[in-house]
Amino acid sequence: MIYFDNSATTKVDDDVLNTYQKVSENYWGNPSSLHNFGEKSFNLLQQSRKQIADILGVQPAEIYFTSGGTEGDNWVVKGTAMAKREYGKHIITTSIEHAAVKNSAAALESLGFDVTYLPVDAEGRVSAKDLEAAIRPDTILVSIMAVNNEVGSIQPLDEVAEVLKKYPKIHFHVDAVQGMAKGIHDLIFNDRVDFVTFSGHKFHAPRGIGFIYGKNGRKLSPLMDGGGQERGQRSGTENLPAIVGMSKAVRIIKDNEAKSIAEEQAIREKIYNHISQFDKVEVFSQLNDHFAPHILCFAITGVKGETIVHAFEKEGIYISTTSACSSKKGVTSGTLDAMGIPQEVAKSAVRVSLGDHNKLSEADEFNKVFDKLYDQFKKLS
Repeated sequence: MIYFDNSATTKVDDDVLNTYQKVSENYWGNPSSLHNFGEKSFNLLQQSRKQIADILGVQPAEIYFTSGGTEGDNWVVKGTAMAKREYGKHIITTSIEHAAVKNSAAALESLGFDVTYLPVDAEGRVSAKDLEAAIRPDTILVSIMAVNNEVGSIQPLDEVAEVLKKYPKIHFHVDAVQGMAKGIHDLIFNDRVDFVTFSGHKFHAPRGIGFIYGKNGRKLSPLMDGGGQERGQRSGTENLPAIVGMSKAVRIIKDNEAKSIAEEQAIREKIYNHISQFDKVEVFSQLNDHFAPHILCFAITGVKGETIVHAFEKEGIYISTTSACSSKKGVTSGTLDAMGIPQEVAKSAVRVSLGDHNKLSEADEFNKVFDKLYDQFKKLS
């Protein structure tokens, strides 16, 4: 089996899984309990928080644990709206955000907020000039993803940050779910960035766990009220085994970041150089610094994306249509539409997404299977 669907989810690392099991077996006390057994769980929770913070170069008090990327995005977008609604009701995001941000913004629109969706260019990137032109006196939030989950375009967060330095009261949120250990740490953790969202299952941690970075001094209203965990910001008994496992996953993937990026780039380049030679192939992810190393989006025109996915599946290769969250709904790519790709072409789009477990030899096998399937599709058309 060749698994090229890592942007949808990754396999839990064996060491992470072992950690999860050991914590489940030995530290089941509630971190909020007063007794010594609960105190041990609390100390382990705080150690995990500190490890993640140290690796990312932030303060432990700036790390808040969540259930994943969707909750994190909802919390920052809606939490900003609730915390700052007396100062304004205007939000700026992009036309290519993940549904967790887009749908949160749409929900706020139904409550009377005004949302501006920035356009993107042919590479799927926003313009800092467009952002500056969209800012109003009542703007309270700018939310821009680090890496697009469909085509892999990296947003110019440094240019956006320069614009927002002139507007220090506006919250700046970055959805970095696709950005962990992809060589863009300095872009994500620019001094002007206020909030960053991460999801553990994108980097070999268990599902159902994630975290946000929230800069000290920046306030969000909590989405969930209850026992006051996470310093009163995110109530609910902490998922300690998953948190400790995630902290280990962060350490492992960051320790191996340079090697993993080089391998992913080599695999991606080998596939790109091969498939781009074919007449009916359109590639939307380019081999330049504007794109992340692990995502390659392309189309075989005239063939539906789901047909391509299932054809590769029969050969033991797992890829996806452009977004796992919308693939079963038959929804065409919102990113490709925003990039000006005709719908007839966009409905043929598929995504190869790589991880640090993939090997260059898998690119050779993919290319062989591609040749076989391309000939079959050509005969059918």
